[in-house]
Amino acid sequence: MSLIQQLNAPFLYLVCGAIILFIAAVSLFFLIRAYRAGKAIGMDTAKMKRAITASATFTLLPSVGILLGVIALSGSLGTPWPWLRLSVIGALHYETQVATAAAEAVGLNGLSASQMTAKAFSTICLLMSVCIMWGMVLSVIFNQRYLARLSSGGSGGKKSSLAGFGDLAMTAMFIGLICAYLGSYIGGFVSGGGLFSFGGSWIPLAVVAVACLAMAGFLWLYEKKNAVWVESFSIAGSMLIAMAAAVAFGAIG
Repeated sequence: MSLIQQLNAPFLYLVCGAIILFIAAVSLFFLIRAYRAGKAIGMDTAKMKRAITASATFTLLPSVGILLGVIALSGSLGTPWPWLRLSVIGALHYETQVATAAAEAVGLNGLSASQMTAKAFSTICLLMSVCIMWGMVLSVIFNQRYLARLSSGGSGGKKSSLAGFGDLAMTAMFIGLICAYLGSYIGGFVSGGGLFSFGGSWIPLAVVAVACLAMAGFLWLYEKKNAVWVESFSIAGSMLIAMAAAVAFGAIG
């Protein structure tokens, strides 16, 4: 039995499926509790039902991008593990980035199914799990204290300064990630000989440009045409358009 067949074994489907089922049950439990709490404080049940329906509807298109991520990772990591990661806590950009970095660290040429070994798979799974757990751990330790300070700082502008710091920190971190990615892509582009070398190094930059244009189009529809529904689909839509552009550019390059 090959490694990829072992990674798709029924036992792994059973383990991962049980975990996902437990998470779904917890989500349903809190959904029911929240609905009952809303009724208890006098909220309009019709509005709550519309909110539930809208939330369920708005998850459909973003889930397409997650499904594509599962399909992309399943070729080298099997289906159960990517299914578990992207169903519970993982994010598409995080999982693919960390999995690729871990694979290269153990000597593989990216996420190659033909080169995958049990040791490499174990390392990839460990790194994917450990690197993302700190958000939960730090929230358990510090979140209650942070929220207490955030809600009690009424005088002296303390509340607004804490909230403003959180927004600035998230924005700075996001810009830093973008700069890191663009820096590596620009470096590959320059070392590859430029745009007309068609060495493949121009493709990531072209895909970034397409994704930016797609997001700009969605924002224009939302802000100028009052298409409120676009806001929930803008990220997933930009991802799908960028993926399609990557396939097209790959065929050209």
